[in-house]
Amino acid sequence: MTLRLVVLGSGATTPSPERALPSIAMRYEGDVFLFDCGEGTQRQMMKCGISYAKVKAIFLSHLHTDHILGIPGLVYTLKLSERTDPLLIVGPTGTKKRVAELIDKDISFLTVEEVKPGWKYDAGGAEITAFAVNHRVETLGYAFEEEKGLRFDKEKCESLGMKGRVFKTIQEKGEATIKGKKIKLEDVTYMKDGKKIVFSGDTAYSRNVVDAAKGADLLFHEATFMEDMREKAGEDRHSTVGDAAKVAKEAGVKKLILYHIGNRYKDMAAFEAEGKAVFPNLEAAKDRMEILA
Repeated sequence: MTLRLVVLGSGATTPSPERALPSIAMRYEGDVFLFDCGEGTQRQMMKCGISYAKVKAIFLSHLHTDHILGIPGLVYTLKLSERTDPLLIVGPTGTKKRVAELIDKDISFLTVEEVKPGWKYDAGGAEITAFAVNHRVETLGYAFEEEKGLRFDKEKCESLGMKGRVFKTIQEKGEATIKGKKIKLEDVTYMKDGKKIVFSGDTAYSRNVVDAAKGADLLFHEATFMEDMREKAGEDRHSTVGDAAKVAKEAGVKKLILYHIGNRYKDMAAFEAEGKAVFPNLEAAKDRMEILA
């Protein structure tokens, strides 16, 4: 299953002409999951061709305003469109109170849940797990992990002339007859690990993120500062580009995407170079950036 990930907002603290506030959309099995919901999220979704009607859950890392101010606009748009399908908002302690402050009336389709590290969400063929990170307030990261599963070997299937309903038949019965020859399911399939995508939330360097991201296909890690602001990063418990690269290297991830980028940084070549000295396969996010995993 191909995962579609879109960076709706790649900036930090306040919006700029180049960067909206933090939100990442993930399309999986027809559903949309949002990781944080910064100001302007629904407008970014419209620009990127992501249906807000398909949003099933919003996973909040923490309750700082740059991560949550997109919630009321999105929820009221869904109400005006007469939404009936459930919408879940998940976040750390205080989420229920904060969402109630943003939305001044009961919304029948909305459920808000406060969760702790280790909480799991069943995404149908995948799990999303919350884990603790290292920020100034209670903050969560999230790891999406698909189950292992059988995949059809494309070359073998094509060589046997497998088409259409024969795939369903062989899955249901374990075998099928093709051109007079009996083919077993195990002859044309193989086991494949599911995808693993990790979102750090706002955090200083954290071993918890390293552990959660072990072997991930993709790690979205905040990088609010470069090394020129190391002292400020420490005070605010944010990461530098180097911190994010260190996490990616220690976790053995396949690719690192830097986001939550401070507005002071305009030269992305220099920004990326600082991280590539530690972990080469990285990229600085930009708004409306799309990744297929």
